[in-house]
Amino acid sequence: MKKGQIAEGVVERIEFPNKGVVVTDEGERVIVKNTIPGQRVSFAVNKARKGKAEGRLLETICPSPLESESACPHFGSCGGCAYQSLPYEEQLKLKENQVKKLMENAIGGACDYEFSGILPSPRQNAYRNKMEFSFGDEYKDGPLALGMHKRGSFYDIVTVKDCQIVDSDFRAILAVTLDYFSDKNISYYHRLRHTGYLRHLLVRGAVRTGEILVDLVTTTQDWRAVEVTGAVHEESSGRCPYAGTVDAELEKSLLEGWQQALLSLNLEGEIRGILHTRNDRVADVVCNEGTDTLYGVDHFYEELLGLRFQISPFSFFQTNSLGAEVLYETARSFILGEDEKRLSDQTVYDLYSGTGTIAQMLAPVCRKVVGVEIIEEAVGAAKENAALNHLDNCEFLAGDVLKVLDTIEERPDMIVLDPPRDGIHPKALEKILAYGVDRMLYISCKPTSLARDLEAFLARGYRVEKICCVDMFPGTYHVETVCLLSKLHEAKHHVNVKLDMDELDLTSAEAKAIYKEIEEWVQEHYGFHVTNLNIAQVKQKHGILERENYNKPKSENSRQPGCPEEKVKAIEDALRHFQMI
Repeated sequence: MKKGQIAEGVVERIEFPNKGVVVTDEGERVIVKNTIPGQRVSFAVNKARKGKAEGRLLETICPSPLESESACPHFGSCGGCAYQSLPYEEQLKLKENQVKKLMENAIGGACDYEFSGILPSPRQNAYRNKMEFSFGDEYKDGPLALGMHKRGSFYDIVTVKDCQIVDSDFRAILAVTLDYFSDKNISYYHRLRHTGYLRHLLVRGAVRTGEILVDLVTTTQDWRAVEVTGAVHEESSGRCPYAGTVDAELEKSLLEGWQQALLSLNLEGEIRGILHTRNDRVADVVCNEGTDTLYGVDHFYEELLGLRFQISPFSFFQTNSLGAEVLYETARSFILGEDEKRLSDQTVYDLYSGTGTIAQMLAPVCRKVVGVEIIEEAVGAAKENAALNHLDNCEFLAGDVLKVLDTIEERPDMIVLDPPRDGIHPKALEKILAYGVDRMLYISCKPTSLARDLEAFLARGYRVEKICCVDMFPGTYHVETVCLLSKLHEAKHHVNVKLDMDELDLTSAEAKAIYKEIEEWVQEHYGFHVTNLNIAQVKQKHGILERENYNKPKSENSRQPGCPEEKVKAIEDALRHFQMI
């Protein structure tokens, strides 16, 4: 296929994440996102190279037999959800099969494991406890919009007043905010010109307590400043060019009016705090460059599994509170099994710990938990939460896992991993594997990252015990995966066999470890590879005889490379470990 070509086809299957495999009428296969198995679609090819092609969805010509009418009026235009038209049972089947295939490809025949399928979210609608809405316009030079990015667009915003994955309180807050700033004719931050005032509306809420936190994110620019149409500013500093700094008194008056509009709402929950965050970064992300509390306090409380958690505007917390209980109960059952005292005398590392939810869940059943998280605000919240729940055996450290691990003196007996979407940095993964703990639990919000990291675990002697999916994100293609790993150890049982040594062409020292075992020992303890030739040279140095002609040069004039000194030392340590010297 050629770039720019328009074609039609039927969606054969969906591969994670959200990659529809479309088979054209000519039998060619093209990846097209935002599709459903069984749909007939038209698409425009935007990438074509080396026999592979990707296309942009233009139209759904014929719906899939699996589909039903979506309850969300924004489905199709909003880029937030991909599976809203699928019955929930079909969504679960789709996600389960995607993860199962990824895991099978990653693990292969390396070990037998239990795949426990997928657990549903307790709620399929109104389940999200956090939303980051964006300001913009729905089309060029159109009226102010507030909501989600339009599907396939970086600039256009769809106002989602009837969004189905949030509750009525979130929808009411969005609507009154949009109406207020529209009436005031306040400019939004233009992503191309880097000018304007309004950027994001952050809303967080608690299912158990009903408390709500609202945060308006703006630039420090004067919204009345005249913009130069079509002008594009290049800022090497990564900050917005100022079109004029906002007047403090004018801004105060504007935000007080917005605050009163919010407090006049008749909500099911209670607004705990109203905040204003400044962000002059060019990047289109919510970034905290200073936050003021306009009303109430800068945090709220949520309750999970009998524990109470304080949550601030930017601290990590699972976006589906009831689904999080399913996720953490699954993780707990994997770790403890039927033995509630399994961890009673053990130290557990909770890496990428966020606000310490997992750490505090495990604290009552283990000796100590050490949590590591790069976001300092989240670490502060974790410490406060541990005190709030009267847990004195939790320690939380702020910093990059790669660096912080070098500072912890107490070694772990077990490690829990809950990394961000991209998985674990390879260097950090090497340090984690070097502990050689008997068991690890990996919680992944992106199964392709888990599949990639599993290769390293399997190569270092771990086997997969159990895998289970938990659907935390109904209507979308995202899914959580819980994976329990255990360390393979050398057999402790021996069988005595009587052999006539005259029949064997090796010494008793050679019988203690084969070359592969020596190679693997060096790799694990020194982190580099040694060859059979390296091992043979060191064995010969210590008088351990080799088989006839083993590694012998093929001609009299050929020269073999010597073994580097660092490898000599590593192999000698391995030989001592196997009691061969």
